[in-house]
Amino acid sequence: MKENVRKVDGVSVVRYTDEYRNDFERLNLEWIERYFEVEQPDRVSLSDPLNEIVRPGGEIFFVLEGDEVKGTCALIRHSAEDYELAKMAVTPGAQGRGFGNLLIEAIIDDAKHKGARRIFLLSNTILTPAIKLYEKYGFRTTRLGPHPEYKRANIEMMLELMP
Repeated sequence: MKENVRKVDGVSVVRYTDEYRNDFERLNLEWIERYFEVEQPDRVSLSDPLNEIVRPGGEIFFVLEGDEVKGTCALIRHSAEDYELAKMAVTPGAQGRGFGNLLIEAIIDDAKHKGARRIFLLSNTILTPAIKLYEKYGFRTTRLGPHPEYKRANIEMMLELMP
């Protein structure tokens, strides 16, 4: 059964179920392959999101317009206090309609509910709309330059939830 996290004007935000496994992979491959190359860490999390993200204490959210999946975003648990916002993707035809806002709000709310103190993310500065979205919600740049795990990442940002 779908658990609506939010519902506004025919658009819902729901939590991960196996029904959305292929959508999670499809949406992420869509944007990664458009701008970058799929890397080994991507293959691991996209191939088994339930065991790699959800069961260890994270969550994956989806934006649905009617029954059609338009976007997704993951919250990955690294420790009791540190979580990562990752794998945010909105299908190109749905971009600019506020779906990214719905996803990031669900991620922040869920992280707070889980007791997180910080949410960090890795991105790339060529993804200007994404960087602006993160800044809008209070994420601040903590590091610029190459990342040791992801070749495509050249910016790390963090949102402090509590002192």
